[in-house]
Amino acid sequence: MIKLLIADDQELIRQSLQIILGTAPDFEVLDAVSNGQEVIRSIRKEKPDVILMDIRMPKMDGVACTQIIKENYPQIKIIILTTFDDDEYVFDALKYGASGYLLKGISTNELTEAIRKVHKGSAMINEDIASKVLKLFSRMAKSNLAIQIEEKQTADLKNTEWKIIALVGQGLSNKEIAGKMKLSEGTVRNGLSAILSKLQLRDRTQLAIWAVQTGVVNQAFE
Repeated sequence: MIKLLIADDQELIRQSLQIILGTAPDFEVLDAVSNGQEVIRSIRKEKPDVILMDIRMPKMDGVACTQIIKENYPQIKIIILTTFDDDEYVFDALKYGASGYLLKGISTNELTEAIRKVHKGSAMINEDIASKVLKLFSRMAKSNLAIQIEEKQTADLKNTEWKIIALVGQGLSNKEIAGKMKLSEGTVRNGLSAILSKLQLRDRTQLAIWAVQTGVVNQAFE
């Protein structure tokens, strides 16, 4: 059972999500709140697995809330609900460790599948904003958010793993990487876990930033 917390300042959206997600047999909606402060209070009591969070909320927005949650409850996964004009917010949410970035208005099936994937440890980025996210990776790579990796950490990387790193840096999902490399999604997922372990990185967002910073994203691997 995946335990969910919903955060949105619009009551209609909040109630709709609560009803829709509550019908899924593997979901349990623990709470639905209207701002970041209420999210923090609710987490202390409810201990959700995944938070579905609006990015623009009063009192405390989704970005500030994401930062606090990931610093204190790193195991909790966060999916940010965003709109096309939320670039700066998405940039900061990426920086603080959100796992998913979805446009408001996606289908119920897309949303439920995204929650399941994020719960398993994948990152989930709506296709419509993937190109924007790649641009954000580039901006993050040029900022002072440098990801430091020692040469000895990359020494054991296999050619297949370098390919995965390059494709992650391009913003591709595990499914898309599997298609390009003619591998199963499970193989890609296991490969990504091995890469993160070898490079001692927190998640695929950090890996993508490093791939852009180092130019790996633009290299061709046979």
